[in-house]
Amino acid sequence: MAQVSVVKQIGPSSEKTRGAILDLIRSSGTVSRNELVELSGLTGASITRIVKALIEAGLVIETGYGDSTGGKRPTLLELNPRSRYAVGLSLDDAHLTYAVTDLGGRLVGRLVTRGTGQEAPGAVIERVAGELELLLAGLQIDRASVVGIGVAGAGLDIRSRAERASLNAEEWENFAVRDALAASSGLPVVRENDAACAAIGQFWVGRLSASQDFATLYMATGFGCGIVEHGSLARGASSNVGEIGHMVLEVDGPPCWCGSRGCLEMLAAPRRVISDAMAVEGLAAELGLSGAEADVRHDFSAVGRAAAQGHTACVALIEGSARYVAQATLSVVNLLDLDRVYLAGPGFAEAGPIYLRVIRDAVGGLARVRDIHRVEVVLSDPARDAAAVGAASLALQQSLTPHARVGRS
Repeated sequence: MAQVSVVKQIGPSSEKTRGAILDLIRSSGTVSRNELVELSGLTGASITRIVKALIEAGLVIETGYGDSTGGKRPTLLELNPRSRYAVGLSLDDAHLTYAVTDLGGRLVGRLVTRGTGQEAPGAVIERVAGELELLLAGLQIDRASVVGIGVAGAGLDIRSRAERASLNAEEWENFAVRDALAASSGLPVVRENDAACAAIGQFWVGRLSASQDFATLYMATGFGCGIVEHGSLARGASSNVGEIGHMVLEVDGPPCWCGSRGCLEMLAAPRRVISDAMAVEGLAAELGLSGAEADVRHDFSAVGRAAAQGHTACVALIEGSARYVAQATLSVVNLLDLDRVYLAGPGFAEAGPIYLRVIRDAVGGLARVRDIHRVEVVLSDPARDAAAVGAASLALQQSLTPHARVGRS
């Protein structure tokens, strides 16, 4: 198993090994010390020492007894969920979504406020720090138990530490979100794109083990793909892995802002769906679509709701988008030999079941490995909070399981 090799490579006395054992307890739900010995390959004495340290730190508790195999019944261990908390923030021009989770990734508090809009980055960060204080106070959570803040935002460009929150917010281009928020909040901050956060959230909250590699396809106004390998995010040479929105599906297709042609984003993203919807006679008036850039999310939600209710024209629009998304997903599955893909993000909130059906049909029927193993496609829940909850999970992972950290270039 992947967990065994990770622990053996790290060594029994390091902080990283302690994090690896904590991760085994997380993914197991409940587990005995003897089972940890089998899973990790460490000695019983090493596991006893590490578990004792985790209990003393308040991260792990003993919870009842397992079944006897002939001797003394084993004591079971599990995470102590209320011992630590993390905050996830989905940074977006439409709205800010805060998610406070416990150690197990369970949502304990949520807040949605106005987005970045045209507000200056410094003013937004100052507002975030104030809103965060009010949220924690309202939940009666001691700041000392908060391990950090995870920030999710679309379109990272990490060259020269620049971070881009939106194509429509140029002021954010060279604004160091992490440094500013860490200074104003007094808490450690980690920053990733929406898709990466959603993927880590699925890993942490879903109690997946480090032996389960998977991808999370995230759709908001565009597309991203977070890939988890051996419990860590795949990053690539410049930490920009997962740009599935710029996978070319039609070599002579419409030009994309990235400079290429026929990208998934130009063929299937919400903007394209709305553009096609505006060309259907009478549909804009029927659904109240404006077709304006500022209303893309609102308009796409309206089309998605109508499609979910069986509106013929809207079903055709969503299925047209879903076919392209399915082909892109199929290519990722074939390239990486995955057995699981999650669909997450607000773009799947209303018409998710239609996308799920079309993608499952394509992947199930055409995946190169279909005769060797099944490829599971799962609609994540809740779709709208995936980035914020995932950002909180990222903060937990970075703080408590250092063996899973992968530094950026």
